[in-house]
Amino acid sequence: MTEQNTRLGILLMVATTFIFAVQDGISRHLAAEYNVLMVVMIRYWFFAAFVITVATRKAGGVRAAAATEQPVMQAFRALLLVVEVCVMIVGFILLGLVESHAVFACYPLLIAALSGPVLGEYVGWRRWAAIAVGFVGVIIILEPGAGVFRIEAVVPLLAALMFALYGLLTRFVARKDTAATTFFWTGTVGSVAMTVVGVWFWEPMVASDWAWMGALCITGALGHFTLIKCYEVAEASAVQPFAYLQLVFASAIGISVFSETIRPNVAIGAGLVVAAGLFTLWRQRVKG
Repeated sequence: MTEQNTRLGILLMVATTFIFAVQDGISRHLAAEYNVLMVVMIRYWFFAAFVITVATRKAGGVRAAAATEQPVMQAFRALLLVVEVCVMIVGFILLGLVESHAVFACYPLLIAALSGPVLGEYVGWRRWAAIAVGFVGVIIILEPGAGVFRIEAVVPLLAALMFALYGLLTRFVARKDTAATTFFWTGTVGSVAMTVVGVWFWEPMVASDWAWMGALCITGALGHFTLIKCYEVAEASAVQPFAYLQLVFASAIGISVFSETIRPNVAIGAGLVVAAGLFTLWRQRVKG
């Protein structure tokens, strides 16, 4: 992998995190006005159209993209992701972008912790120590000792757990299926599932919010496109640390657009979570 490709990969990852942060901001705005299930359903319609279009442009078309020996696992991880998206957006409404992303940033630590039981990978004591430090950071963010513990704080933590499991299952299915097949199942199964549920919660939407919905769909497709290109030109271990910039960008949007604030415990806890996550990524690269 050349230095030039790594630099391009880093730039694409930074762009991806910014696009996804904007997407989260739009999701928070729309979900505050309309039912979360309807918002995610429309977003997934566009996502499905995008993955089908990508599939038709490749050799073998949709039939080749859909071909898999593990349909149950592919369908399960697609359903897991769509539920995680819904739960995370609920977190944005309950806690805001800043605190939701501060807690969600622990998902790489959850991946490291679960990689043993799920994938049979070895996790050494250094990474276990980093995982412990990261979860101390999460506890600091959640502040369970300050009065009554808010159950809302568990929402982004649940989303992080589901996203970590989704990431591990994505690595699991990659042993037999191509990235194109996994991408196809993610979009199509998620779209069907959300339509079955979301159509019952349809609400009329004003013209200005349809424009925001269009922006949400475009940022979703664009973010996945830049992420795919990022992993095509650079090694995942080189660009993954820059994924934490989504916390920075989302926090900036939360503060500037939604008038959120960063409490000291959130800043300290998020710092510990990110530092621990970066260490686990570094150890993974060293062991690799």
